[in-house]
Amino acid sequence: MTRLTKFAGNFFSDLFHDSSVAYYIQPLHGESLKSDFLVDVRERNDAYIVHAELPGVKKEDVVVKIDGDCFTISAKIEQYDQKSEDEKVVQSERYLGSVSRTICLPIEIDKSSSTANFENGILELMLSKGKIKENNELKIK
Repeated sequence: MTRLTKFAGNFFSDLFHDSSVAYYIQPLHGESLKSDFLVDVRERNDAYIVHAELPGVKKEDVVVKIDGDCFTISAKIEQYDQKSEDEKVVQSERYLGSVSRTICLPIEIDKSSSTANFENGILELMLSKGKIKENNELKIK
């Protein structure tokens, strides 16, 4: 079930170039799932070091894919309510859903020597640098 919630924010104002009050659909049970998560990327001579915050996510629910110079981090979040016969839910802010981020780097990633570690809700990637991107610019005659 969903409820209609009054929303006066930049999303609809930017979308319609209007300052009118708009509405959006929000889950009736729990908070909306954040559309993305926090990621830091640092560069060393031989690799990129990535830290991504994924609190409440289990290691087996995280997937990292590498495609050339881009990497994608996806996570499935399953936080269910525990119901019992002798109690009722007063407030619940846990949710079910998935999030994903894709980041492209200036150099291709060498997947064979890259590593991933997940501990205490923090994903750490050591993405080894591969070959430099070729110039894909078309020369104009």
